[in-house]
Amino acid sequence: MTSSNVPPSRCPCGRDVYARCCGPLHDRSAPAETAEALMRSRYSAFVLGRGDYLVETSTSAPRPGQADELGAWGRSVGWVGLTVEAVEQGGPDDRDGVVRFTARYVEGGALFALSERSAFTRVDGRWRYVEGDVEEKRQRLGRNEPCPCGSGRKVKQCHA
Repeated sequence: MTSSNVPPSRCPCGRDVYARCCGPLHDRSAPAETAEALMRSRYSAFVLGRGDYLVETSTSAPRPGQADELGAWGRSVGWVGLTVEAVEQGGPDDRDGVVRFTARYVEGGALFALSERSAFTRVDGRWRYVEGDVEEKRQRLGRNEPCPCGSGRKVKQCHA
């Protein structure tokens, strides 16, 4: 089972209802007020396959087809959670910030924990992702183990 492109009632970032959390950032009706809010909205964009948003909220120049690639990859894995571990600056009055987080997903019968220390900066008054130091850990899952997403189903019936 892969992520749906239909926005859920609960925001994928885990903070609030999608319509009050990352939804307004994704539909561009509100800007991210903090580096953490942008990071959470980017995680949710991966979950929902919003490659356009990921490209738009980065400082790097996009490659042709990059938004489609990012969106397709985000939809292809089973996202199981986000943990924000630390925030350094990145507040409403700051110019730069750093957010450390771990995003977990299931792909090919394994649980991946992607830990990143992400740098953010303001460009024309809006938060943008600059770069990240990434460490990824992989844990093989047995088909009959409980799925790490918390569904109560076995991995083979949920995120196989």
